[in-house]
Amino acid sequence: MKKDAKFYLKLFTSTLYLSSFTFGGGFVIIPLMKKKFVDEYKWIEEKEMFDLAAIAQSAPGAIAVNAAIIVGYRLAGVLGAMITIIGTVLPPLIILSIISVAYTAFRDSLIVKYILRGMQAGVAAVIIDVVISMASSLFKEKKLLPIMIMIGAFIATFILNINVIIIILTSGIMGAISIYYSKYIEKVGDLK
Repeated sequence: MKKDAKFYLKLFTSTLYLSSFTFGGGFVIIPLMKKKFVDEYKWIEEKEMFDLAAIAQSAPGAIAVNAAIIVGYRLAGVLGAMITIIGTVLPPLIILSIISVAYTAFRDSLIVKYILRGMQAGVAAVIIDVVISMASSLFKEKKLLPIMIMIGAFIATFILNINVIIIILTSGIMGAISIYYSKYIEKVGDLK
């Protein structure tokens, strides 16, 4: 992948476009980033995109901005991260500036209220799509620990009402232990 002005412009316009049409938070932008950077441009592998998304979700701050920073840095270093941040932050900044000027008109509008309800349904569908695609890739690879973590996190959140921070930290620790253990097993295998 040649990193010239055309590449940086494509990176900027991609994140600008994704951010312009992503309503409902960062969970919605992840599958759109996957379609753009993995499926269409083939700049990132699917597994790596899911890893980057997991890091973006577990880091403090807005998921969309975190994902843009990580993807931009992965593709083009600090300059790529800066370009993707600007491309991701610019559309919401402009839209919120316009809305704030006419807030009272938007607040009382029945049409706007119904549009937002419709967008909520679309956001729910996109989030379900993300969960299904991530889960299906885990089931295809037959990775037992991530599947157990995913099911356990769901139960802990929706049935046991455990704080999300505890679930994220526990899942991260379990993943780190798993990676450390697999590296240890590889090293022991190499010594024999």
